[in-house]
Order: sequence, then structure tokens, then C-alpha cells
Amino acid sequence: MLRRSLILILLVSIAAFAQSKHAFTFEDMMQLKRVGEPILSPDGKWVAFSAIDVNLDENARTPHLWLVPAGGGEARRLTPATGPGEDRPRFSPDGKSIIFEWSKDGGSQVWVQNFDPANGALTGDARKITSISTEASGGLWSPDGKSILFVSEVYPDCGDDACNKQRDEEIQKSKVKAKVFTTLFFRHWSHYANGRRSHLFLVPLEGGTARDLTPGNHDVPPFSLGGQDQYSFSPDGKEVAYASNIEEVEATSTNTDVFVVAVTGGEAKKLTTNPGSDGTPIYSPDGKYIAYRSQPRGGYESDRFHLMLFERATGKITDLTDDFDRWVDSIAWSTDSKSIYITAENEGEKPIYVVHVGQANPWPQELVDGYNDSPTPTPDGKALVFDRMSITAPNEIYTAPLFFPACRIAVPANSYKVPGCLLSKAQPLTKLNEAVLSEVDMQPMESFWFQGAANEKVQGFVIRPPNFDASKKYPLKYLIHGGPQGAWGDDWSYRWNPELFAAKGYVVVTVNFHGSTGYGQNFIDAINGNWGGAPYDDLMLGLDYAEKNYPFIDKDRECALGASYGGYMINWIEGHTTRFKCLVSHDGMFNTESAYGTTEELWFNEWEFKGTPWTNRELYRKWSPHLFATNFKTPLLVVHGQLDYRLDVSEGIQLYTTLQRLKVPSKMLYFPDEGHWVLKPQNSRLWYQTVNAWVDQWATPK
Repeated sequence: MLRRSLILILLVSIAAFAQSKHAFTFEDMMQLKRVGEPILSPDGKWVAFSAIDVNLDENARTPHLWLVPAGGGEARRLTPATGPGEDRPRFSPDGKSIIFEWSKDGGSQVWVQNFDPANGALTGDARKITSISTEASGGLWSPDGKSILFVSEVYPDCGDDACNKQRDEEIQKSKVKAKVFTTLFFRHWSHYANGRRSHLFLVPLEGGTARDLTPGNHDVPPFSLGGQDQYSFSPDGKEVAYASNIEEVEATSTNTDVFVVAVTGGEAKKLTTNPGSDGTPIYSPDGKYIAYRSQPRGGYESDRFHLMLFERATGKITDLTDDFDRWVDSIAWSTDSKSIYITAENEGEKPIYVVHVGQANPWPQELVDGYNDSPTPTPDGKALVFDRMSITAPNEIYTAPLFFPACRIAVPANSYKVPGCLLSKAQPLTKLNEAVLSEVDMQPMESFWFQGAANEKVQGFVIRPPNFDASKKYPLKYLIHGGPQGAWGDDWSYRWNPELFAAKGYVVVTVNFHGSTGYGQNFIDAINGNWGGAPYDDLMLGLDYAEKNYPFIDKDRECALGASYGGYMINWIEGHTTRFKCLVSHDGMFNTESAYGTTEELWFNEWEFKGTPWTNRELYRKWSPHLFATNFKTPLLVVHGQLDYRLDVSEGIQLYTTLQRLKVPSKMLYFPDEGHWVLKPQNSRLWYQTVNAWVDQWATPK
């Protein structure tokens, strides 16, 4: 009897604790610090990183430098919480200095400041290393600590910085703002071409004139939306490896190759001949190899990323993950050059794996589960430091041992997942967001599987609202991811946050339809030329499964929301079913033929629709939502940014015009200062307010 009473008291206490928390709000999300990649000191004692603070009133995001003991302890800010902000810390080889990016004088430059390894503190005053008019970013130390490699966008026909500065001043002063284009790729992502190219420069630590190591009319490194550096020093400091696309028509090519160039200058040497993308070159600590990522098929930005090994002495190239049917993401060498640590998406997670270089046909072995990135071994080779996120928490820095007791179970052959007792147990090094999150009622994500298109297994996820009551009926927000080669999983997003969508009393359901990553390349390829086919079937079957197996879903109050490819699918849904009460289409393709003529990365459309509108018009028209406008009936909110050059704003305008002429209840949210993503804090607040209000209008929680 006493035991039952104690259990009852415990349950009541747990319920009371849960009720004391509040539902996640946008303001909560803006209080969270956005933690960057971990950077280990050479002695292994410290981990430096940047963390972005968001000031909603000032509509600003500002990074600052932080430090945490690698062995555990309190994280503290290295730099003041005021000013323009500092980013990208990198320790010197001797651990006694740190370089970082700082816009103190108005433009980004590389600065250096002394660091006390004993006390973990910056000392003295920061000193500016670079003073290039075109700004500097991406700083790396040379192995001897005497030089800094950095990136700057310069005019390729200018021989010095004076020429770059004069050219910029002439453009700024000119009353004529017109541009003349003679090639494609005249605009990209959210900017029009300005005639500049990113180049790698080398400057002495004491400062002075920087030398351009990669002159010419090509970008080094190529454009990237994030991820690891596309350049690195050899261990002896004599050469630099980098990635670049030197194809004549960049708008139709994904053929990035790996090059090396001597730090003394001279002609670069191309190491790869693969027609697809090769990049992220990283030297082994012993200098024998360069590891890099590679996609075999040219013109396909969503081909599988393989882990490749280039043997410097012989030029031999080996595919280390030929049979490993997952995308290799971040990579890092072990300190003894015998292994490579990688991350790879798998069924909603991104575990850390290890690949042993010396083994014949090596199969990556899972080491750490969860959703991780940027694995870095400690100098003694005994642990990994990395960043981790989940559906309930943004990035924090974690550590996990590399030598740990495991259960006596044989590792399954060629397995992407292993028993939990065979995994290293990760522990957090930072808890910068614990104070905010401890007061929020976050709900875990539950996975489910169902039979999708082609009778293949497809994974979905469900998130319940705060203070969930299984006896009640809840409206549904059905989120559709973009890419289309992307995926929902146990990860965090500030732009499409499932927890924030659930917070207002909704059940959130997501499905990783055919085309999603983390399930093998054949599953990804199934969407090529089939945009409105298998993915649509998966989404409808997944929703059928959720309605049947989660009785708390009110199928009479369901709304679907998506961006990018998800926006396309919303537009497709508009013409093919009336099961939803409302729809939200953000930056979606509406007219496949006009989208081809207004996008910049032509390789994407030409691959996905197997040609151009004049060579394969039938396929473009087969999957074009605008041709099904006579079926449009469901209320739809259109969202689009003027600076979105992946999917031009005209796609959103065409959709909104069509809806209005058909008298379908509709509204358009237009951002003149945003691109494919809504990034400015106050714009983000308006986005969430408008989207949630639209859904509430048609499916208000009771």
C-alpha cells in the first residue's frame, strides 16, 4: 500500500512538473544561443567555439567566441558581449594564439590575439593581420604558425588590392547601376554576380601584402551553404589542397575537382578526374594521403557522397565507402592516420562512424548514435569532440570516449545501426541553452514505418503538442521537407521548427518520402523524373497510416505546409486532393517550364526533369502544378522572397495570381529582403505569426 502511494505521489509530482513548464514560443527560440563547431586546442585542454546571440529588437544576429574545458567544466565567453561580434576561432599550432574573424573596422578581417593555455584566457590586445579591401574570412594557420591562409572575393583581372579597391569605389560612385552579362550563372542564391571570384590568399602572421595562391576566373573555394572547409594545408606546410569548379558553363555543372598548389605559388595540379563533385580535401596527419568526398555522377547534386582516399606518393585513388549506401558528410582523420571519422545520415539520425583505412573493403562502424556533426579526435586519440542537436534542443558541444567497454556481442556485418551497448556514450561539454529549455515543455519525436509507394517501407515521425491528452482530438500540421533530397529527423531547425509548430496545440506529422536522404541512394533516386508520383503517394499513405494509428488526430482539421520542394508538393497537392483544410506553400515551384528559365543552378532542373523544356517538354508538363489549376479549391497561403534565385519570386506570384483569379481563399506573404530562407529575426517572427495564423484560421485547436 505504501509503495502504491509513493508511486502515485511520484506520478502527481511528474505531472505537476510538466505543467509548470510552458509551451515553446518564438521568443524562447530567439533566446537560444546558436553554437558553432568545436575547435580543439593543440594540447587538448580547451574547446573553442562561436555562439550567435539573437537580438530581436535590433533585428540582429551576433557571434561571439566561447571556451570550455575539454575535460568538462563551465563554458565561458572569451570575448565581450558587445561590439560587432567575432567568429571562427582557430588555435595556433603552439596553442599560444587564436585567430578569428572580426568586423571591428566595418569589414571582416582576420585578427590574432594571444592565448594563455594554462588559464584559458585571451591576453593583450587583438591585432589585425589582414587589411584587404575585399575583406577576409576562413582563416587557417600554416603548420609552422608563421602564415595565415584566408579567402577573399577579388576581381580576377586585378593584380593587387589597390586595383580591387579602385574598382569597388568606381562602381559605388557610378550613377549607372546596370550590369552586362555574357555568361550564365550571372546570379546565384540571393546575389547578382559582381565580377568577383573567391581566391585563397597567404599572408605572413605579422601582416603585410597577401599573395593570391589561386589566381584566375574561378571560385576557390566554390560556393557553399555550409559544412567543412574546401581547402587545407599539407602537414609539412608546403602545399594547399582545395576544391574548385573550372567548367566553362558553371550553371550546368557540378564538376568540382580537388587541386593542390605549392605555397610558394605556381601552377596548380588537378588530382581528380571524376565527372561529379569532389571536395573537402583533408590531409592525413602523416602526410601520406588526402581524404575527400566525391559524387560519381556529373550534374547530379544529390548523388551519394563517397569517402575517397588519394595516395600522394602514387596517385592511387581508393573508394573507402563503395558499399556503404549512405551519404558521407563531415570527415576527420584519427591522430595516427589509421582511421577516418565520418558522420552519415541514417533513418532520421546522423551517427558518427569510423572507417579503418588499412582494412580491405572497410565498412564504417557506428561509434556514436544521435544527430551529430564535426567529429574531432583529441590529440591523445582517446576521445572525440563534436556538436550534437536533437528535435528538442539546438547544437551543443559533446564528447565521447574512443576506448570504452562494450557488451560481448559481435558487431553485425555491414550494419548501419548496432546494439546500443556497442556505442560510445556521449556527454555534453556545453549547456548554454539549458536555462531556457528547462522551462519549456518539449515533446519527443516518435518514429513510425508504413508501406509506401512501390510497396517499400517509408519512415515518418509524429510530435505531440504540450500537455498532451490522449483522450482529446487535435488538429494536424503536416510538414513536407524540401530538397527534395533532404529529410526530417531528430535534428533542430530555426526556420521550420516542428516543436514550435506543435506548441499551439497541434499534432505535427512528417514523412521521409521517396527522394529523402538516409535510406540509400536508390531511395533518393526514385524521385528523379517522378516529382509528383512516388513522393505524393508516400505522403498520402503516410497520412492514412497516422490517422489510423494515432486516434487523437482530428482528420477533419488537417493542414499541410512545405517549402522549396515542399512548396512544390503543396502546389501539387492543391490540384490533386481536397483532404486538407488549408495549405502553406513557401518558395515552391509552380510552373516547371518558367522555373527552368528563371533559376540559376540549371543542373538541378535538367537532372530532375531529364533534360530541358525543349528537349523533354512532356515530363516538365507532366509534373507542373499550374496545369491542374482547374482543380484548385483548398485555401492556400503563398510565401516568397524577392531575393530567391533558386526559385524565382515569379513562381509565387504566378501561384497567387492563379488562386485569386479562381477565387480560392488565398493570401501572399512577400519578403523584399529575403532569399530562399527567411533569416532576419523580425522577418522570421512575422513568418511564424502569419503561417500559424493562417492554419489557425482554418483548423483552430478546440
